[in-house]
Amino acid sequence: MPALLLALLLVAASASAQTRATLDIYVVDVEGGNATLFVAPSGESLLIDTGNGGAGAVRDAERIVAAVKDAGLQRIDHLITTHYHGDHFGGMSEVAARVPIGHFIDHGPNVQPAAAADTFLQKVYPELYAKGRHTVVKPGDRVAMTGLDIRIVSSAGEVTRTSLPGAGSRNPYCANVKPQAPDPTENAQSVGTVISFGRFRAVHLGDLTWNKEMDLMCPTNRLGQADLFVVTHHGQPVSNNPALVHALAPRVAVMNNGTRKGGQPDAMKVLFSSPGLEDLWQIHFSLLSGQEYTVPGAFIANLVDEQPETMPIAAMTPPPAGPNAPAPPAHNGTAYWIKVSARQDGSFTVTNARNGFTKTYSAR
Repeated sequence: MPALLLALLLVAASASAQTRATLDIYVVDVEGGNATLFVAPSGESLLIDTGNGGAGAVRDAERIVAAVKDAGLQRIDHLITTHYHGDHFGGMSEVAARVPIGHFIDHGPNVQPAAAADTFLQKVYPELYAKGRHTVVKPGDRVAMTGLDIRIVSSAGEVTRTSLPGAGSRNPYCANVKPQAPDPTENAQSVGTVISFGRFRAVHLGDLTWNKEMDLMCPTNRLGQADLFVVTHHGQPVSNNPALVHALAPRVAVMNNGTRKGGQPDAMKVLFSSPGLEDLWQIHFSLLSGQEYTVPGAFIANLVDEQPETMPIAAMTPPPAGPNAPAPPAHNGTAYWIKVSARQDGSFTVTNARNGFTKTYSAR
């Protein structure tokens, strides 16, 4: 009987995978960190980052696992860790304790020594990937998933020099942008990924910063255009170079920001002025945007727990960074994701889990 039951469960799982017709993408609320789950029609999966560590590790892991369950998955086939900042790798142990992970992918050694990251990388991470596979990727590598074309376009401070199919034209947006100060941090090491499903293309570059975005897109646009852009670095102006964003010309952007992380006016101006942008969706309402640079509430997955009587008009000035900075407002309510369901013809639907608001975008 147990063998028969197992066989029936396997048949049911196979039938479920065969009935899935879309590439489903969950941008999970991990409070200004990153966790983005891609589920192919085959049922194979890719998770990019695992949210925060410390006090937020269990919280974020449970939110990620909720998306895994909603997608009908029993495991995560591939996990890309974009870089070794705590809001991107911090929840990994807790996620791995809750759902099997088959393949661990990263950019290699940490370039920004920090006690928490170094302890994790030296003692914990090897124990996790010993249960599966481990790959250090470089630009030009691919991640194998049935029905998808997944290409690594940045890693360990290097960017691809080969244009993707359909890309390779001269980038006119390079002429009016200048480099920022060099970034020696892990952000510039981010693993960047382009995922294609038929005519649909999504771009996810982790926290890649301004100068590396220029290296990737200037003088030639090596990525072409995107249907979906998971906004780089939570929507902060040290990333989101117009040479990248405007050349991608995404139809939809989803910003994995926090209440007080990302969404500053300088970055929002770049996003809103991107040619062909139809909508920007946000994981959180941003106190840093003010009324001038926010989006309608229907496009925001998570609001603020202590709702003010009126919307702030001016953008909030963020407190100075450092150990004495006040903690961001606590999000004690239910966390909601933004889900994208893409079809091979390039059309796709975006859903806000908080209010059920859905919008469908036809093929180009």
